[in-house]
Amino acid sequence: MNGFALYWRFIAVSVRSQMLYPTAFVLRFSSQFFVTIIEFGGVWVLFARFGHVRGWTFAQVALFYAIASIAFAIADGLSRGFDTVGPLFIKTGNFDRILLRPRSSALQITGQDFALTSAGRLVQGLAAFAVAIDLLKPDWGVAEFMLLAWAVAGGASLFISLKMLEGVLAFWTTEALEVANTLTYGGEAAAQYPLDIYTAWFRKLMTYFVPIGCSLYFPVALVLGHDAPGVPPWLAVLAPATGFAFLGVAAAVWRLGIRYYTSTGS
Repeated sequence: MNGFALYWRFIAVSVRSQMLYPTAFVLRFSSQFFVTIIEFGGVWVLFARFGHVRGWTFAQVALFYAIASIAFAIADGLSRGFDTVGPLFIKTGNFDRILLRPRSSALQITGQDFALTSAGRLVQGLAAFAVAIDLLKPDWGVAEFMLLAWAVAGGASLFISLKMLEGVLAFWTTEALEVANTLTYGGEAAAQYPLDIYTAWFRKLMTYFVPIGCSLYFPVALVLGHDAPGVPPWLAVLAPATGFAFLGVAAAVWRLGIRYYTSTGS
């Protein structure tokens, strides 16, 4: 069985186990949806009061919000297992079993928990996308929609990378560090608005250190006709590839963390 087939088997088992308790699933799905839709309502209230933020309208920001939410929902659903590396695997010594199996440890951790309830956040992101399209009434072709899909793929890869790096910290701390959430959940919140509304040091942080700007801001801004200063259109089109490059870096750091793993015993 190849890696992809094994991963889909993991997902099937995880979904089957979650659906054994349909009421709990519905409640968690609903909470995910309503909490995030309330957040989106807060964005609408902000623009209803001030009209625009540095020239960006509510419809334009709604598109940023939608793309960031969809990308994060996909990443959260696929990589929730890295949130539990510390308490469920490192601290208990169960990571030893992961290493004994003839499969990638990252693949096994990823498949441990397929967060089906992230569909609530995904539905909310799609709803925000529908609102943005309705308000913008864009004259887009296939190329623009493909660029948005490319941005979602790059953004999802980037958020998966951040969750993987959060899991790497557990090799030294044995516990998940809440400070890591400033890059995962905080990064998603930052990506929901155009990057140029932030101060200069934060823009540089979100572009060069954690390339959220490259994966999400540059391509979406190009679709909206707002070229980022100093970023030519061809570079904005290629920018989401940085999310996949960052995933490669995170995978290398994960392998480095395994080298320093010390079992806690049984």
